[in-house]
Amino acid sequence: MRLLRKILLSVLVVVLVLVLLVSSLAYLFVRRSFPQTNGTLHVAGLQGRVEVYRDQWGVPHIFADNAHDLYFAQGYVHAQDRLWQMEFNRRIGAGRLSEVLGEATLKSDRFLRTIGLYRAAQADLAVLPSEVIAGLQAYADGVNAYISTHRDRLPLEFALLGFQPEPWTPTDTLAWGKVMCLDLGGNWESELLRAKLLSVFGEDKVRELVPPYPDEGPFIIPPEAKSYAYWDEELLEGYQQVKALVGMHGPYLGSNNWVVDGTKTATGRPMLANDPHLGIQMPSIWYEIHLVGDGLDVVGASFPGAPGVIIGHNRYIAWGVTNVGPDVQDLYVEKINPDNPNQYEFMGTWEDMTVIEEEIKVKGRAEPEKLTVRFTRHGPIMTPVIPEAKDVLALRWTALEGGQLLRSVYLLDRARNWEEFREALRYWQAPSQNFVYADVEGNIGYQMPGDIPIRAKGRGLVPVPGWTGEYEWTGYIPFEELPFVYNPPTHYIVTANHKVVPDDYPYFISDEWAEPYRAQRIIDLLQAKDKLTVDDFRDIQADTYSIPAAKLLPYVLQLGPEGWLQERAFKFLREWDGRLESDSGSAGIMEVLLWRLLVNTFGDELKKAGIKESDFIGFPSALLNLFPSANSDWFDDVSTPEVENRDDILRRSIAETMDFWGRRFGDLIGNKEDQWAWGKVHFALFEHPLGSVKPLHLLFNRGPVPARGSGETVDNAGYKRGDFTVRVVASYRQIIDVGEWRNCRSQHTTGQSGQPLHKHYGDMIASWQDVRHHPMLYEKEDIIAKAEGLLILLAK
Repeated sequence: MRLLRKILLSVLVVVLVLVLLVSSLAYLFVRRSFPQTNGTLHVAGLQGRVEVYRDQWGVPHIFADNAHDLYFAQGYVHAQDRLWQMEFNRRIGAGRLSEVLGEATLKSDRFLRTIGLYRAAQADLAVLPSEVIAGLQAYADGVNAYISTHRDRLPLEFALLGFQPEPWTPTDTLAWGKVMCLDLGGNWESELLRAKLLSVFGEDKVRELVPPYPDEGPFIIPPEAKSYAYWDEELLEGYQQVKALVGMHGPYLGSNNWVVDGTKTATGRPMLANDPHLGIQMPSIWYEIHLVGDGLDVVGASFPGAPGVIIGHNRYIAWGVTNVGPDVQDLYVEKINPDNPNQYEFMGTWEDMTVIEEEIKVKGRAEPEKLTVRFTRHGPIMTPVIPEAKDVLALRWTALEGGQLLRSVYLLDRARNWEEFREALRYWQAPSQNFVYADVEGNIGYQMPGDIPIRAKGRGLVPVPGWTGEYEWTGYIPFEELPFVYNPPTHYIVTANHKVVPDDYPYFISDEWAEPYRAQRIIDLLQAKDKLTVDDFRDIQADTYSIPAAKLLPYVLQLGPEGWLQERAFKFLREWDGRLESDSGSAGIMEVLLWRLLVNTFGDELKKAGIKESDFIGFPSALLNLFPSANSDWFDDVSTPEVENRDDILRRSIAETMDFWGRRFGDLIGNKEDQWAWGKVHFALFEHPLGSVKPLHLLFNRGPVPARGSGETVDNAGYKRGDFTVRVVASYRQIIDVGEWRNCRSQHTTGQSGQPLHKHYGDMIASWQDVRHHPMLYEKEDIIAKAEGLLILLAK
């Protein structure tokens, strides 16, 4: 027995040594691709000397003597930290995922090749001015300089998938911009959904199910500031795959930003805040960076794969963005010539389509996938990627019709005043964004840029006939007539994806706006104090008060509890402050109750109409609009012989909520509210594209971590009803004390590095979770004092 114990102990020691050896070798292998952040490198392609300081959060501050070297170095640094992410993103833009991932992504490639993001990017490159093209090329040269000298030390993902990156091109950068347009700039899904709802319920019922924006606002530009005279998922499998890969997760994509002038701040200077809400992913979609040289001195958030800064401030101005969500996509039903599938009718005449043959290489296949893409005057025919569609549908979309987005970024980073800021946005054609502005002279403003179509007929809410010529676009809203405001008498501007202007604005922008809960809450908090500070702005970004839950709560309390378990739960609800904190059991009860109410109110009718709960179950505003009327038809469950009213549905939903929590976490034994804490089911999981493969998830993914808020709170953590996992996050946060650049703050979700095991891979997650910003370093002496590395790049 003693001998056996010695043998087993020896075997165990050997196993442990082997595990440690393998782990150490694996760590050393991964570490080989970590970026060099100290010392001197001679790099072919540079013209002069570049200094790259990295601060303690891993943010690079790049100092160069000229614009070429500045953008070159940005490309080099992006590649150091995020090369795999850049490679993955450009393959999305080009529809080339299957080359390295195989059959699994073929549907998404077919969709992307059909819609033609890369073709649109190639067209954009042809219209950009020379100085912007030079910057794109310098950036690409910097990426390629890194690739060419690190082919034996590439990030782990390349080794796992067995390929090496091709040279980077300016078109690769522009294609990622098109992917962001797809993420933020369309409504073709909702056209299909609305058409289906209208065919089943009729216009009046659809207005109840999808309520119009409230007449009383709030509006981004209210009258006192300035006056003016879904789809069936089974049909769109390729698009659903693209959405999952990009992180396009439902209705809570959007953002908050706001700006106040000096009359409302403790310092007398303007302050500006922004937090874009985008799909949760690993690594972060953003990369913080500071670019100094050739008259440029700009800091903020950049996209890996693109030169410049998208959100931030320079020495003169600050800005932030949120999504407008205009209606810039229309589906046209085309009539095809029965004798020639490559012709379609337009105003009584057969016209020839443009036909392009695409080849999609698929890993593991000897022959490529063949794809024929056809275009009408309205755009690509999408029917091949909507195989069960009854009509031939062509998509018209502003992002496919030429744009100069990178010209806008180039000018925006250099703008010094309101006039130059607006001139830069003249070229921001898609995706349309709400820009808020502040400058060192004390001015604040708002500008909505973008190509917004003017339609000869209709509002683009459902697919329309393409053969009659009645529904054509006649142009775009002139830039000078797009909504803007400068130094409004309100002394503040708030945007949260809500309606931009009242109905007396002479042009149509959209009929689909975010519910106004986030916007109203921000306005309430800005108005609650006479003099605001940076700390106040932080508290607003962290606010989790739920207006929908607060409106629902009185109906719940009025109904009263049934049984001992509900008695305990109602005790907590009576004391609840309406905040969706991760440790709050009341928050957990109310969010699950909201889900069950939506299902029990609308789900029976939608199911009968063939619409799945996972596709659409209604908006909180639709539910709350019905509650004053206890006997609305929607409350009656059409699957039962009885006629139910509001209280019947509420009582049923409360019981289901108690059952949901009791089955999972017990029956509130000891009256501990945190036993049903919201964060137990509402958590953030940061998933890498390769993290879906076990055991790679242990290396690449981070989390889950308990999350706060919901899609209706200022601290946005949107989720799909019934699956409470966070899908949308505040992907980047900044607070700018305009002119006092040392008092600015920022953060994003995960970390600067895209390389697992690197210390900056997930080091921002805890501070993101708690809304703890880090200083947004700007002055060189502060950067040097906080530097954890200095890399000198010299011409070779």
